Order: sequence, then C-alpha cells, then structure tokens
Amino acid sequence: MLDSWFQVGFVLTTGINSAYVLGYPGTVMVPLGWIAGVIGLIIATIVSLNANALIAKLHEFGGKRHIRYRDLAGHIYGRRAYALTWGLQYVNLFMINTGYIILAGQALKAAFVLFWKDDHTMKLPYFIAIAGFVCALFAIGIPNLSALGVWLGVSTVLSTIYIVVAIWLSVRDGRINYFLTVIGLKNPARDYSIPGTTATKIFESIGACANLVFAFNTGMLPEIQATIRQPVVENMMKALYFQFSVGVLPMFAVTFVGYWAYGNSSSSYLLNNVSGPVWMKAAANISAFLQSVIALHIFASPMYEFLDTKYGIKGNALAVRNLTFRVTVRGGYLAINTLVSALLPFLGDFMSLTGAVSTFPLTFILANHMYLVAKRTKLPSSQKMWHWLNVCFFCVASVAAAIAALRLIAVDSKTYHVFADL
Repeated sequence: MLDSWFQVGFVLTTGINSAYVLGYPGTVMVPLGWIAGVIGLIIATIVSLNANALIAKLHEFGGKRHIRYRDLAGHIYGRRAYALTWGLQYVNLFMINTGYIILAGQALKAAFVLFWKDDHTMKLPYFIAIAGFVCALFAIGIPNLSALGVWLGVSTVLSTIYIVVAIWLSVRDGRINYFLTVIGLKNPARDYSIPGTTATKIFESIGACANLVFAFNTGMLPEIQATIRQPVVENMMKALYFQFSVGVLPMFAVTFVGYWAYGNSSSSYLLNNVSGPVWMKAAANISAFLQSVIALHIFASPMYEFLDTKYGIKGNALAVRNLTFRVTVRGGYLAINTLVSALLPFLGDFMSLTGAVSTFPLTFILANHMYLVAKRTKLPSSQKMWHWLNVCFFCVASVAAAIAALRLIAVDSKTYHVFADL
C-alpha cells in the first residue's frame, strides 16, 4: 500500500524536526553569530529544497522508476557510480544513526540527573548503551518504513512536546536574564560574540556550514519517494514543499529562540541549558529520547531494506526466519552504531563530519551533476552553468568542511578520553 504525499511529507518533516534541532543553537548559531547564522539557515533551506527537487524529478528518468539513490546513480553513470553512491549513502546513514544514538543517550542522562544526583556513577556511555538497545528493539518490531504507520503520529506528538518546552523555557529564561540585567542584578548580559581564537573561529565556522546543510539531510529521497502514490513526482514535490515551508518553522524557532536566550553559552543539547519545572524538562527529555528512536529507524531503513532483499527476507514479519534475521542482523548493525556512539560521543563534531563527507556529495554535488547529465540536451546554457557552479562550489565546501570537522574531532579527542562522560 502506497502512502499519500501528506504522510511522506510528515516522514520528511520528522527528519528535520528530530531531536537534532535541540543542537542547532549551539552548533550553528554559536560559531556563526546572528547575521551569518540567520542568512545561512535561510540560504541552506532554499538550496536544499532545490537539490531535493532535482532528485525528485529524476524519479522516472530513462523509461523506468528509480526507487533507490544508488539505482539512479548507476543508471546515469554506470556500475562504479552505483557502488560509490551506495558507499556514500551507507556512510551518511550510519553517521546520522550514530548521532541519533548519542542524542538519545544525552536525553536519557538529562532526564536521569533531574531526579538523581549526577555523581557520575551512571555515565553517558551507559545511557548510550541503553538507547542503542531500545533502538534495536524498535528495529526488530517494525519490519519496514511503511509499517511505521501510527508511529509517525507519535513522532509528531513527541517532537511537539520537546520543541514547545524548549521554546517556552528558553523564552522564560531569556526574559528573566533580560530583566535581571536591566535592574543591575546580572552582569554582563548575554554574549553573542563568536568565541575562540582566530583559527578556531575559522574552522568552527566552516564546520557550522556543514551543520547548516546537515539540518536538511536525508540521503535517501528516492527510497522515500518509492513509497508515495501516483502521480509520484507531483506528489513528491507537494511533500517537499510541505517539508521546506511548514516543516522548517519549528526548527527555525528552536534555533533562533535558543540562541537568543543563551547566546554563545548555548550547548549542543539545548535542554541542558534550560531551567524550569522538573516535570516539563523531564517530559521534553523523554520525548526527545523516544523520538530519536523513531527517527533513527527512518534513516536506517535503506540499510534494512538492502539486507532484507539480499538475503531474501519477505512474507510474514513474524515468521521465525524473518524474526531471527532481524534480531541478528539489525541488532548487530545497531550494536556497531552504539559502540561508535559511546566511544566518541561528540555530537556537534559528528554533525559536521556527516555534512562534509556525505551530505555535500549526495545532496548537492551528485544531485546537480546527475540532473545536468540526465537533462543535458534540454537545458539552456545558463542553467547548465548554474548546475556546474553548484557542483564546483560544493566540492570545495565539502573538502573544507571535512578538514574542519576532523580538526574538531582531534581537538575534542585530546580534551576528552574515549567513552567520555560529557
């Protein structure tokens, strides 16, 4: 059974408004500041919509439907491109999923310390391990992307909870801080300057640019488009317009309000900054944890589908062979994800590296070049030049962002030991 454009739009919006939004005040706005941060986020929205639209329009290219990103690349370029694209996509999704497990672990720990003293008996890696186990249970219970069904509605409710709480408590803290500053009880006021040495500012700004495009990253648009009803391209465009209009508003609100409230002290997990009623913060953290579990399943689905197809897994999801396969293979895959998450739990660094090594190539370089090759006889010279400009620009941006992200990871690795309790 195929899905409506509205349900697909919700799948895409779930990705945008996942618990990752709680990190954007710290990972995007702090390194860039107000002017570059706001302008950059708006430009990233427009450029990402354009790139995704290019991929969507190639869905029925060459007389056949392309239901996987690698199939489309293979059809246009050949077998080597098929393998390269699949490799990039795998890295992209693996790193996104690693980030989700880190997020889920952070949310669990934040909820824990609300009720118990943080004496470091329960460390972040322990919570990451718990989060990975819960993600594995969910992956075993939900056989494919279309089977999410009601869970998309649950995800929307969970997203609403932590977004509303984060905005509400940030506004509350921001107003209190402003009042205390006015009456002279708090000094200095919130600091919006970009922290660090000149070299640090340069590298972190480049990393933040990778985080900008990471915010809209899917890396699996054809796979999602394969689940939509006819007319496929028209309905997919409706879903994209929904994603990049209504869908981005909560993310924008959290990003800007969080930075307004806490300035350059905004953390990579906004709920660590907020103050307020314990029950509200607990509800937001638990919602962020549960939503990360659901969102991870969406981004892990292409890998699950690939493995199911390769090993002939079909039919009743509760059949002993199928259930055993999911327990063994999906559980093993997520165990590796969880180990990497606990080993290097630097969320902002993972976002930057993912944006650099996979989001730029998949979402921007490949999208523009594939469209250029596929439509080369139908495009005017000005449009060809525009797509080539995009390809060249994002190639340079990808290399620069990768260098910056690796530097950030190296610096954090010197500051914190492996399996750090952040």
